[in-house]
Amino acid sequence: MIKLAIDIGSFTTKIFMAGSGIVLTEATCVAVEKAGTEVRYKALGDRARALSGKAARNTHIVNPVSEGDIVHPDLLADLLSYFLEKIEIPRRKARRCEALFILPCGAKEELKKKYVDMAIKCGIGRTCFTQAPFAAVLGHNVNLSETMPVLCLDIGYGITNIAVLSLDGIISGISVNLGGGNIDVEVQDFMAESLRLKVGALTAERIKNTVGSLMEDDNKMMIAEGRNIDGGTPASIEVYSSDIIDIMAVYVDKILEYASLIISKLPGDVSSAVMHGGVYLSGGLAKLDGIADFISARLGLPVNQSDAPALCQIIGGGMIVSNEYLHAALAVDA
Repeated sequence: MIKLAIDIGSFTTKIFMAGSGIVLTEATCVAVEKAGTEVRYKALGDRARALSGKAARNTHIVNPVSEGDIVHPDLLADLLSYFLEKIEIPRRKARRCEALFILPCGAKEELKKKYVDMAIKCGIGRTCFTQAPFAAVLGHNVNLSETMPVLCLDIGYGITNIAVLSLDGIISGISVNLGGGNIDVEVQDFMAESLRLKVGALTAERIKNTVGSLMEDDNKMMIAEGRNIDGGTPASIEVYSSDIIDIMAVYVDKILEYASLIISKLPGDVSSAVMHGGVYLSGGLAKLDGIADFISARLGLPVNQSDAPALCQIIGGGMIVSNEYLHAALAVDA
């Protein structure tokens, strides 16, 4: 049987195949073209994301997943089928697949049903689930045990998972609709209101990733291109880390308010273990310069970083599908 771990995020979908490693990382995005009553796909995945802000009037860029929820089930099923074809798993072969889907912390039955329905449409033979905090912590190469709880802070694009967990289960956890996507929107608004430059979503994301920082003395700079709001002509402007540091800090602080709430309600022995073990930080926003020191100062805990924080979930999911012991402990059949 082909064993897959699948992490379908609001921004990116990642697939791990047992025995091969990560075999796909591509945008969770669809470009739909409408001509009268007829609707057809113009592009899928990365090709669709590249059209964002540049598409013709009758082409719509759709993100089938938003804030951890499947909002366009049919589109996502077709997109996942396309991804499976790319890794040489056509429908006839998908019957021999076991797919472990990585879901947000505390995912409800309604969301699980959407995943099961999608898997059936893709022809996947067997479906099971694990919760994102387990996968994210395993992606740090942590040896989970039943007696040593750890704190996971996984900050994605559309959702953040916060949980204290052990191999025995999640002791306390929550998923919140905050992440890198919120920052992108705020950066777009800032560029328009303060710098009078209209930029697209892809440019806003590039600004965040290039000059975004939580270090007070950071002086990174980039040239952002867009449309001058006052004159309506193409224009470019210098953007510095100091221009957007407040946007970064506001959203990270919001996330840490939830983390502080989780920590404050822990039993004494669990709290002691977390104090010594610190925070295991993962997710795309974990690449932000200065974020580890910022979080450590706010929570009063050491922060454990990964060399590839955006891949922690899918690496951990791959460990679960590849290891019978972890699969038995952390995976739940649909």
